[in-house]
Amino acid sequence: MNITLQQPEDQKGVKLLLDLAFGGNRFEKAAYRYRENVPAISELSFVIYEDNLIIATLQFWPIRIGEHDGLLLGPIAVLPELQGKGYGIALMKHGLECAKKLGHTRVVLVGDEPYYSRLGFSREQAQNISMPEQEDESRLLALELLSGSFYGVFGDVKKV
Repeated sequence: MNITLQQPEDQKGVKLLLDLAFGGNRFEKAAYRYRENVPAISELSFVIYEDNLIIATLQFWPIRIGEHDGLLLGPIAVLPELQGKGYGIALMKHGLECAKKLGHTRVVLVGDEPYYSRLGFSREQAQNISMPEQEDESRLLALELLSGSFYGVFGDVKKV
């Protein structure tokens, strides 16, 4: 599995993969409001290629949580026929490790806790934060890249 940084020429392939994985209505989701007119963090935007085809992608976005910096993980997408083979987990482990090396301390995402808890994400870490427009706040999860980094962090997730 060769995880590489996303390049400008990967944009079309990434968009096609996201369309295939999530459909065109993905822009209606609350998490996309935090990505509108904000560039993804280039050092934390990854792809996996197989036979000259992008089969998986992950990006991180800068956010504020109350008065603190944070990262929004996602979207993460894997070609539907390759889901369940470990590409997504490997991509997220790689991305989280890189984020930590770059000095980031906290990450949030919107997703299913049983899946993302395998990487340490939990609703408990996100108890004191909220994401306006996110209808089901039980899906707002958080992960400390540095132990204690959510201590004293509360308030709304905000677009940077």
